[in-house]
Amino acid sequence: MRAILPVASVDTAGLPPAERFDFWQDLVARESVPARISSAHTLDFTASARVVELGVVRLAVWQYPSLELHRTSRMIRSTDPELYQLALPLSGHGGVSQGRRAGPLGPSGFALIDTARPHGSTHRPDGPGDALLRTITALVPRAALPLPAHRLDALLAAEIPATTGMGLLLARILRQVATHPEQYAPADAPHLDRAVLDLLTGALASRLDLEPALPAEVRATGLRTGVEAFVQRHLADPELTPAAVAEAYHVSLRSLHRSFEGTGTTIAALIRTRRLERCFRDLTDPRLAHLTVHEVAARCGFRDRAHFSRAFRTAYGLSPREHRERAGRD
Repeated sequence: MRAILPVASVDTAGLPPAERFDFWQDLVARESVPARISSAHTLDFTASARVVELGVVRLAVWQYPSLELHRTSRMIRSTDPELYQLALPLSGHGGVSQGRRAGPLGPSGFALIDTARPHGSTHRPDGPGDALLRTITALVPRAALPLPAHRLDALLAAEIPATTGMGLLLARILRQVATHPEQYAPADAPHLDRAVLDLLTGALASRLDLEPALPAEVRATGLRTGVEAFVQRHLADPELTPAAVAEAYHVSLRSLHRSFEGTGTTIAALIRTRRLERCFRDLTDPRLAHLTVHEVAARCGFRDRAHFSRAFRTAYGLSPREHRERAGRD
C-alpha cells in the first residue's frame, strides 16, 4: 500500500454529549492556540478536525456549529508561539477583529491574524439548513514570512481576496491538500510546505505592493503554480505551447523556462505529461466510450495521431487502444 501524508483526525461524535465541548476547546488549544470559545450548541457540540503537518506550515480543516472565539491578553502571556494564522471559511459568514481593525469572515477571502495579539471572531451559518461550518486554517511562524512585520500589520483582520491572483492559487492548494491529503505521499510534504509558504508570501505582498522586493524563488513559485493551473485549464487547445503560456502571463519565454529550473521538468514536458494523464483517464471513462481513441486524444490537445500513440506507449508501456481494452476487461 502506498504511503500517504500523515494526518491526524478527531471527531467529537464518539464522545458523550456532555464532554464534547470541553474536549473541543482543549483540541483547539493543542492544535492551534488557546482561545475562549462560546457557542449556543455546548450541550451537544458535534465537531471534527483534520490536521496536516507539512513542516513549517500546519494545515487544518475544522467543522463545527456556530461559535464565537476570543484570544485574550492573559492567554497570550501564558503561551505565545509567535504565529500568524490564516483562515479561509468554506461556508457561513461572520467577522474577525484585532486591535482597532475589523473585517468580514467568509468564503470570498482569507483573514490574517497575529496570534501574539488579542483578537476575536464570530462565525455563523448562512441559513437554518446549514448545520455545520467548515474552515481551513494555516499556522505559520512569523519568522517564516520574508515580509516586514510592521507592513503586515496593515493586513491583520482585513479581507485578503481568495478569488483572484495569488490569493486564488493559495486557496486552491490549501483546499486540495487539506481536504484530500490522501493524494500525497510523505515525500511531497516539503514541496507542499514550500509552495504554500511562497504563495502565501506572494498573496500578502501583492496586497502591500511589495512584489518586486520578494526573493526570486518566491516569485518563481507563484509563476510556476499559476502556469500549472493555466495548463490544466487549456489542455484541449492544440495551440497550447510554452510560447503561448509565456504570452498569456506577459513574461519572456526565457523567464518562463527559468521558473522551472530545478523542478525536474520543463514547461513543454509539463504540457505533454498533463495531456497524457488526461487521456489515460478519459480512455477508461464510460461516459466517453462512444468516442474513438483519437477523438479522445484530440480532446486533450493531440493533433498528430502517430505522435500521440508513440508518446502514450513511451509513458505507459502499452498503446492507447490496449489501455482502453484492458480497462474494459477489468
